[in-house]
Amino acid sequence: MPLTFDMPFDKLQTYQGCNPRPADFDAFWERALAEMRAVDPRTELRPAPFKTPLAECFDLFFNGVGGSRIHAKLVRPKKSGSAGPAVLMFHGYSGNAGSWFDKLPYAVMGCTVAALDCRGQGGLSEDRGGAAGNTLNGHIIRGLDDSPEKFLFRQIFLDTAQLASIVMQMPGVDPDRVGAMGGSQGGALTIACAALEPRIKRAAPVFPFLSDYKRTWQIDLAKDAYNELRDYFRRFDPQHRREDEVFTKLGYIDIQFLAPRIRAQTLLGVGLMDTICPPSTQFAAYNKITAAKSMEVYPDFGHEDLPGHGDRVFEFMGGL
Repeated sequence: MPLTFDMPFDKLQTYQGCNPRPADFDAFWERALAEMRAVDPRTELRPAPFKTPLAECFDLFFNGVGGSRIHAKLVRPKKSGSAGPAVLMFHGYSGNAGSWFDKLPYAVMGCTVAALDCRGQGGLSEDRGGAAGNTLNGHIIRGLDDSPEKFLFRQIFLDTAQLASIVMQMPGVDPDRVGAMGGSQGGALTIACAALEPRIKRAAPVFPFLSDYKRTWQIDLAKDAYNELRDYFRRFDPQHRREDEVFTKLGYIDIQFLAPRIRAQTLLGVGLMDTICPPSTQFAAYNKITAAKSMEVYPDFGHEDLPGHGDRVFEFMGGL
């Protein structure tokens, strides 16, 4: 195995991350989940304009925490008469739920599919905002100068768990046969969803984002998707006098600290030349998962399509 650019492979396998963990992390997320469960989702299904003889397609809307109306695409197989599996899909940073057709293979396999639009990004979900402080150039820092309850990614993480709960209650879905999947931001949301909704049975994150923020900064990769970290320090703390405070606060939305809550069987895909989501940050989360897990490693690949991995994920979800 060749060296990765940020850490030798043998060290990756035991790396536990360097971003500080808030002392009240678990209590923070228990309060968050209680807030989510108190929300009346007012779920609505609208038949989608996209039609196919293979499945039924709907726009799904529900109320999330903070009053935002959240959207997801829902695809379900033609009625089979028995409860079957479901797959939750989460998209990359700034994107949206994607096209209808890429959900159809799972529907043909008998799965109900729900693909979330992250609030405030490229889809139809609302972001009612309300956080004080800087919101320029990204969502990681949104809420950093306010209470941690105002972090946008706190709300998005909760949206994933709420979507899972809604899908698990749908007719035709077996709540014990639900999986989650996604790449980059979608990989992070897969981990968050499986952590916050422990009934998730299988999780397939690919090169997950939003992990071990301080490590990304330390190796000078606070750029691209993480550029808002560098921009924040340059504008508001140019001498890093608040560095410990900032990274500790970001720890509330660091997926490595949610990972120990996962009970799902997990399959993670990683490219060892990933300069967008550095491998060490991904291993920081993966190494904290105590459930059954496996990793597919691509030594010469970065933050890009990992050849054959989509097929592996499809077969993995076929075990639901």
